[in-house]
Amino acid sequence: MSTNVRVAVDAMGGDYAPGEIIKGALQALEAEQSLTLIFIGRQKPLENELKKYQYDASRVQTVFAEEVIGMSEPPVAAIRKKKNSSIVVGMNMLKRGEADAFVSAGSTGAVLAGGQLIVGRLKGVERPPLAPLIPTAKGVSLLIDCGANVDARPSHLVQFAKMGSIYMKHVVGVKKPRVAIVNIGAEEEKGNALVKETIPLLKACTGIHFTGCIEARDIPYGAADVIVCEAFVGNVILKLFEGTSSMLLREVKKTLMSSLRTKAGALLIKPALKKTLKNFDSSQYGGAPMLGLKGLVVKVHGSSKALEVKHSVIQCVHFSKQKMNEKISSQISAGTPE
Repeated sequence: MSTNVRVAVDAMGGDYAPGEIIKGALQALEAEQSLTLIFIGRQKPLENELKKYQYDASRVQTVFAEEVIGMSEPPVAAIRKKKNSSIVVGMNMLKRGEADAFVSAGSTGAVLAGGQLIVGRLKGVERPPLAPLIPTAKGVSLLIDCGANVDARPSHLVQFAKMGSIYMKHVVGVKKPRVAIVNIGAEEEKGNALVKETIPLLKACTGIHFTGCIEARDIPYGAADVIVCEAFVGNVILKLFEGTSSMLLREVKKTLMSSLRTKAGALLIKPALKKTLKNFDSSQYGGAPMLGLKGLVVKVHGSSKALEVKHSVIQCVHFSKQKMNEKISSQISAGTPE
């Protein structure tokens, strides 16, 4: 018998809440029979949105929280002040064991603060990183950290490498994840003080397959499975990656629709082009898990539509079934991802 996974969903977070959030989560419910959803949010909009769908009501719960943390609010102050917000209520449910995971498209700062202050870190974890999967020519790579720790130390980056290796092996299925640290060149002599101090520690770290430095231009080609960096660099990489992908897609469409000749050509290549572009659609890979917490917290983009929410919820199911927190907790201090 499969284990039931309870995923709490912040129905009020994001630009398209609650519509796209609920729609995507219910799509995940249909796809995963072992899933139970817990929608958290304001009663009236939550109930009105759920009325639009047919679903297995025995697998859906609602928890009402009438406060919402805005994107511009100071994160720590908001977490402490708005106890009845969807983010705080969801985090507390996770802490008490009433949910196995929490998904939110709301304020990134509030989610990060809530993860640390409410859910708490696993024993031995110094800093929990945000770790999204990004599409590459060889599949996906894990970018760790992309926003949680902008002033990381070498020991933090080493732990990121360990946790990233565990995640890629057990959730994504990469047998021997290649770990690389982001640098301004392939040579170990290059880079800032943080990178130079971290490289020998990664080389000495048992249980990970460290391949050296990686330049940003090599990331889209899939030159590494786990891409280690501190959050400032990681966030810049992620945003540039997303912006470039969006711009290229727009320009390709613009060119294909520019004349009768190109439109005719577009019809011929449409099936192959659609398949290729789908591989580089980051929304199908879910959100960014905050690794190293006592419970699973997944942050999705504020602009997320139903597809990304769906895959983020499914991501939680796989994470939970693989007992990732237990693996990270037992292996992080030993330094041997298995």
